[in-house]
Amino acid sequence: MSKSFATSIIEILRQQGFQAYLVGGCVRDLLLEREPADFDVATSATPAQVMDIFPDTYAVGAQFGVVLVPLPEMQFMDRGENVMPKAHAVEVATFRSDLGYSDGRHPDHVRFSQDPREDVARRDFTINGMMLDPLCGETNGDVLDFVGGRKDLEAGIIRAIGDPERRFAEDKLRMLRAIRFAARFEYAIEPATLAAIQLLAHDIQIVSRERVRDELTKMLTEGHARRAFLLLDQTGLLKEVLPEISAMKGVQQPPEFHPEGDVFAHTLLLLENLPLPCPPTLAWGALLHDVGKPATFRVAPDRIRFDGHVDVGVKIAEEICDRLRFSKHDAAQVLSLVDNHMRFGHVTRMKESTLKKLLRLPGFDEHLSLHRADSLASHRNLSTYAFLQKKLHEIPPEKVRPAALITGDDLITAGYVPGPRFREILEAVEDAQLEGRLHSREEAIEYLKNAFPL
Repeated sequence: MSKSFATSIIEILRQQGFQAYLVGGCVRDLLLEREPADFDVATSATPAQVMDIFPDTYAVGAQFGVVLVPLPEMQFMDRGENVMPKAHAVEVATFRSDLGYSDGRHPDHVRFSQDPREDVARRDFTINGMMLDPLCGETNGDVLDFVGGRKDLEAGIIRAIGDPERRFAEDKLRMLRAIRFAARFEYAIEPATLAAIQLLAHDIQIVSRERVRDELTKMLTEGHARRAFLLLDQTGLLKEVLPEISAMKGVQQPPEFHPEGDVFAHTLLLLENLPLPCPPTLAWGALLHDVGKPATFRVAPDRIRFDGHVDVGVKIAEEICDRLRFSKHDAAQVLSLVDNHMRFGHVTRMKESTLKKLLRLPGFDEHLSLHRADSLASHRNLSTYAFLQKKLHEIPPEKVRPAALITGDDLITAGYVPGPRFREILEAVEDAQLEGRLHSREEAIEYLKNAFPL
């Protein structure tokens, strides 16, 4: 979204006699010379006044003083359930103070205000608490900074506005947001703010699992996941939101395969090697790929072993996906990544049919990316990755997933009785086809007579 549309909203509000400024993360990003993902406006106008001035609005939180003003090209879309994606609208919020947070996430009541200082005082961090007048003649505009945000931005500090314990008691999710901002910008968390997170970490349990999942997903995909998870561990939040990852700490691995250290160290190094942009399912699959190792750790006479860690890991990952309310599609892909990550160690010895079935896994590019990152985080040998890249280039898609030569109906016509054996027969025919031994329906029928006589 362009800054110009948000500026035009401010200009119109000013013409109607109201105060209005850009506020929050967009101001921070503009000062950092980053492109904001979206733009928010704070104003002295009430929600009713905003909706009078901009009739095509979406009252997503009018009781809290928030309405969305859609981009002009979005104003005539079907409103459905009155939902407008934030990327296609500007959030316009009335100056306010918040009263009471009995659910630990949302204010019980709000009091609208005419004072921008009062509005800023209830926000989360100083670097997100600045306002900007884009109509000023300067390059970015005139910054209104009542909380020292610009100084903290220059010093690289995440600091809660006012009393940190109070800010986190109001909204527990802010603790995860502090971690995410510190990781994303590579900033330090101010000592009192850090201490408040450590004190209140257990309270994160109050926050909905979906919101926790979304914050963790952003940490995993914004390019600084290793730092984010070290901070989660340092603050005590990790054992609250993902105890299964915290359990990886101190679980040693055979040094001949994992010179980088324990399972936790390996996992964090792997996250550093994920591509950018990183699909959320790949990021979660990478985080959870070895989640079964702590439960299967044992010291054998020859070396440290993790027998069955993949099967155990799939079960644990399934519990995590269920707990964090993943969609069925995303959960299936995450579990597939965990389930298949060890198969890559055998690809150069696979039968052609087995290799082709691996190559046609849904989202195989994510499987391959996980293998690459896994290798870089351990032995750093990318020969298998190169081998698979070569195979993908050499084998045309129609050879990886060819049309079936015969079907179950063909088996019935040939005199076979329907039952569990059908699957075995069809898979055998497909394997022979993938290996280049069968090319036609006639050849497949002849193969049946010899391999599976009636």
